[in-house]
This record gives sequence, structure tokens and C-alpha cells, in this order.
Amino acid sequence: MGWIGLSDREGTRFAAQGLARAATSPDLVDMSPDGLMVRGTLVMETRLPTTRTLEPLFLFEQDGTWPLHFAIHAIPGGGVGLVLGQGDGVVHQTLNHSQVSRTDTLRITYLWDAPRRWGKLVIERPQDEKPLLVDVPAPKPLRVRDARSLLHDGPLRYVSPEVFFLALSSRLEPIGPMPALLPSTPIETPDGYRKLSELRRGDVVLTEAGTAVPVLHKIKHTVPARGSWKPVRLRAPYFDLLQDIDVAPGLRMLLRGSEVEYLFGKEAVLIPSRHLNNGTAAYQPDCGPLVTYMHLLLPNHETVRAAGTNLESLFIGRLRRDRQQLALSLLGAVDRNTLPEHAKRAYQVLGSFDATVLAERRVA
Repeated sequence: MGWIGLSDREGTRFAAQGLARAATSPDLVDMSPDGLMVRGTLVMETRLPTTRTLEPLFLFEQDGTWPLHFAIHAIPGGGVGLVLGQGDGVVHQTLNHSQVSRTDTLRITYLWDAPRRWGKLVIERPQDEKPLLVDVPAPKPLRVRDARSLLHDGPLRYVSPEVFFLALSSRLEPIGPMPALLPSTPIETPDGYRKLSELRRGDVVLTEAGTAVPVLHKIKHTVPARGSWKPVRLRAPYFDLLQDIDVAPGLRMLLRGSEVEYLFGKEAVLIPSRHLNNGTAAYQPDCGPLVTYMHLLLPNHETVRAAGTNLESLFIGRLRRDRQQLALSLLGAVDRNTLPEHAKRAYQVLGSFDATVLAERRVA
């Protein structure tokens, strides 16, 4: 794992050996005075402020022998702009997302690989499947001391109150579809429940309808346990759970019943776990800086039996048709011919208001 820095409202952590590794572990970055990060990833999650003018989300300005100007701005209309000045070179890039609203969470990712003269600026809404990205030409290495300064409070840095967290990795982190279940999650198979970590490609799992389907692939990734990645703990016996389980906030649970038919005219709907977070049936427990998630990719978008309830499998849409985004994803090393196409989700996904209303009725 390559995560070496994390900054949020609770403070800042920076560890050359990695945030989740022992202090005696080999360093992931060179901590000498002028050690360089020739490649890496900076991730920020934020809401866009209500503004009719250019407004900074993050600013860092440093003069001297190694001048650095790093700025991410909110652009009126839902866009995001990057200004990166290193030495004599300055790069300006913008991405416009006209469908972003004031309450939406945006994940903004800057990836750079100086030896390859390759960089990307990416924005994602965690509830969407398709990220937007633009090239950042010929990015330069980042000094480790400057990387540390990007994360720490000080006179050189400004962070908007709308920013939830910033995280820094020493490697190129993937974008696109992300796993959302802990490795310990019990998944029902024809032979009984098995831990998700024990399942392999070709194993068979049971869907909500009782159908046995094969596992095409399993993905795994470690991310900062903050923002849209901070786990939600779903509590038994709510939602027919046999035990408490932790899931990512964006993971959707299948709910059916008379109130679903009455309120939405559907037999069943999907509800994101973050909308179940009411402190009773679900809450967000204290956790460390990082969390590791896994997920199953099935031939179709299905809901699988997990600890007695029904949770969605990985949805990848038509990712296999977009070679660039596929290469940047967790499935980039997989033979694209083995990937399915998910034309649409198995069930309707409720919006924030409807999901909250249904969740409150379920746990009342």
C-alpha cells in the first residue's frame, strides 16, 4: 500500500513507511532533505461552495529555490480547476461537471508520473460510475518535504471549510469502480456462508433470488477511512442481519416489502448505506486511517446474500469499452474479454430524501 499522508479536521498524519505499517517498516518514500516523489496521487474530497466566482478549495504557495504553486479551485457551474506551478513551468487544467449540485460530494484526484511525463486530473462523484479526467502534461516530481507541507497547517496553505480530507499516496492509485465490503463479510454460497476473503474466481455465490452465480473476479483495495470511504456499521438484527457488518457508505442494500410498493411502486429498491446511518440501525464507528475493502464482480449486477441481508455486487457499467478508464481502474490488469457489461442496475436506486424516509420507516 502506498498511502503516506492524511489530513482532515481531526489532524494530520504523515509516515514515510506508510500509514498502516510499523515504524520499523522500510520507507515508501525517501525522507532525505531533497528526496523526490517521482510519482504519486493526491486525493481530496469536498463539496463545491455556492459561488458565482472562482473560489479556492485548496491553495499552497512556496517560493525559494524550489518554488511550488498548487491550487484547486471551484469554478461556477460545477467545474474544478487545477493550477500547478513547479519551477518555471505552469500547468492550467479544468474539468466541468454541470450535473454537480451543492450537496454532492466530489472526489478530486491528481496523479503524476514524472519519468513517463504523464499526469491526470480526475473528478468523480462517488455515487456515479463514470469519472471525468483530463491530461496534465509532463508533471514534475514533488519533493517529499513539500508533500508533507501540503498536508500540514501553516502560512503556506489554505484549505476550504468545504474540504473533508486530503490524502497522499506514493503510488498511482486507481480510479473508477471501488470495492465496498470488508474481507471478513460472510457471503452465502450453496455450501453455506464463507468469508469474502476466502472466495476465488470461479466460486459460486447465491443471489437474493436464490440463484447460484459464478464469481468472475474479486477486487481489493486499501483507501483512507474518511469521507465517502469511512465505513458504516450495519447492526443486527436490523435489515435481517445475522451479525454486524461494516460496509462503505456507497454500498447499496436491497429492500423490499409493502412500504416499498406503496411509496415507490416497485417490488424492491436499492438504498445506499450512508442513508441508513441514523445511530440506531447503523452508525460510523471510530476507525484507523485506512480501511481495506473487497468486492465481487458477477456476470450481471446482482444482489448477493451477505450476513442474512442482500447487498449489491460490483457494478461496472460498460467499463470494458473505455480502454483509458479501464487501464486506470482496479480491473486494469484483467483481460477485458473476461469482463461483463452491466447495462443498468438490477433495481432502482433511491435518492437521498426517499432513501432516508424509507430507512426511518424500516427501523422505527
